[in-house]
Amino acid sequence: MTLANSSPTNFLQQLGRQCLKTLADLRLAIALLLLIAVFSISGTVIEQGESLSFYQQNYPEDPALFGFLSWQVILQLGLNQVYRTWWFLGLLILFGSSLTACTFNRQFPALKAARSWQFYHQPRQFNKLALSFSLPHGDRNKIEDLLQNRGYKIFQEGDSVYARKGLMGKIGPIIVHAAMLIILGGAIWGSLTGFFAQHMIPSGETFQVNNIIEKGPLADNQIPKDWGVKVNRFWIDYTEDGAIDQFYSDLSVVSSEGEELDRQTISVNHPLRHQGVTFYQTNWGIAGVKVQLNNSPVLQLPMAPLQTANGGQLWGAYIPTKTDFSEGAALLVKDLQGTMIIYDQAGNLTDAVRAGSTVEINGVNITVKELVGSTGLQIKADPGIPFVYLGFGLLMIGVMMSYVSHSQVWLLSVQRDGQGEIYLGGRTNRAQVAFEREILAIAEQGQGDLNSEIKVNA
Repeated sequence: MTLANSSPTNFLQQLGRQCLKTLADLRLAIALLLLIAVFSISGTVIEQGESLSFYQQNYPEDPALFGFLSWQVILQLGLNQVYRTWWFLGLLILFGSSLTACTFNRQFPALKAARSWQFYHQPRQFNKLALSFSLPHGDRNKIEDLLQNRGYKIFQEGDSVYARKGLMGKIGPIIVHAAMLIILGGAIWGSLTGFFAQHMIPSGETFQVNNIIEKGPLADNQIPKDWGVKVNRFWIDYTEDGAIDQFYSDLSVVSSEGEELDRQTISVNHPLRHQGVTFYQTNWGIAGVKVQLNNSPVLQLPMAPLQTANGGQLWGAYIPTKTDFSEGAALLVKDLQGTMIIYDQAGNLTDAVRAGSTVEINGVNITVKELVGSTGLQIKADPGIPFVYLGFGLLMIGVMMSYVSHSQVWLLSVQRDGQGEIYLGGRTNRAQVAFEREILAIAEQGQGDLNSEIKVNA
């Protein structure tokens, strides 16, 4: 019966079987895995989640990288956020479907076949085994004991014996497939529900997570709305030669009512985690400077980042000495160690001061109280991470189980001319040489009459 004249039900059944067969094809799975690897590499090489100006500057149209890779191509294909594009998620889903089809089409039937067996009742049945022996005067009971001592599970039916071990070697590939499906599911779930944000927060301020750079279509529930974070203090440890050793942020998680829910001092590689949201210490800056003019209240003036000709980083602030800002001084600083340079209105170097020092500019005593540092925080939430970790754990277990050999042994005792003879044979799916040595040792030790000869069946 052809598809043309078959009933709709039969047609759909045949179509479903054909699709399942195609999905279970190993060649398709390998091709999908290679595509996923290629695009994952592109997501590592091409910077992700940057601004439009960044891509225009680093990937110009002329000359385009490799002759074709320009900022327009990157944005049109979504290479600036590879792991959240519909086509990358589609590849993951298709690969997961292929793994599932392969598991049900190949792995489960292989496990079912390994768990079922038949007893050999005729000597000629041993001829189809790659390894079999004839043992005149063999001791069946001794051979069974030897098999049990080597971990074989024994099944008996009359004069026939079946023994096996290493069934976990057949379960291992199923666990590997299940682990990969869990990893893929975790990656997809993380892409749909996770978000990525960045904040530069001055010391002493409280903020809500709102500067979202990337987020999945289902990420709104993951973004914290009923709690925020307060930067109690930010500081930097320097080495003896003035280089940055480590920078720290003392953070408090506070509720909308101002109650402290959690507190931790974070540094690079030591983040704060709260309700599935992780705060990483990634950057720093100088937000402002506190000064006092004569006997005025202490003022906090903002500091702006400045780029030097050699690519270095400075921060500068304008300190007015008149209320109309017509006169004042410029303060420059390169780090939080405390040394600050002051220039007058004409651009002349006036003094180098430290926190707590006072300098006179335009008849006004300017006291520099302290610099206010700002912490650069990278904020991430990825609900799929626990599933990915679980998947990799199961993957390692499954791979180790897959190395276990599944070995099967058959034994048959027959009577010929009033004398007993034992037929012994077996097969394994790996470690063939070790298996042959094991069965040969069992045959030699199970020979009842040591003077009789073991016959190897070709």
